[in-house]
Amino acid sequence: MIELKGITDLPTLMRWREEVIRNVFGQQPDPHLMVENQRYYSHHIADGSHLAMVASVNGADAGCGAICFTEELPSPDNPSGRCAYLMNIYVRAEFRNHGVAHHIVARLIEEAAKRGCDKIYLETTEDGKPVYASMGFRDMPDMMKYYDTEN
Repeated sequence: MIELKGITDLPTLMRWREEVIRNVFGQQPDPHLMVENQRYYSHHIADGSHLAMVASVNGADAGCGAICFTEELPSPDNPSGRCAYLMNIYVRAEFRNHGVAHHIVARLIEEAAKRGCDKIYLETTEDGKPVYASMGFRDMPDMMKYYDTEN
């Protein structure tokens, strides 16, 4: 049985974030980066613009996911201007391929819908693409990311 619960306590948030950085980004968390993560959580959990969840399977922590709520200028493809950016979605190896990620993402989508978000998006790894595609996510071909070539 998969259960989801919201998390707001900083130590739990930081433990999961460190695990995601190690396992998804393949890096040891930089101390400065972790200070910035703590600052982010302290501000955005308090103001409601960030919602984090932990999934458990039969009482064992299995994965996590979060959503960042923002607003942009309303447009034809986002009439409300409300955006939900899904992030920090991660499932521990021993719990993969059992629907945990699907449960996490479905709950985050539900939360975005409750808040009237017309735009829900995420970044993904190749391994995650099939899960997200099965839930209605599609590639966004018209996006680009800036990289400072001077530094």
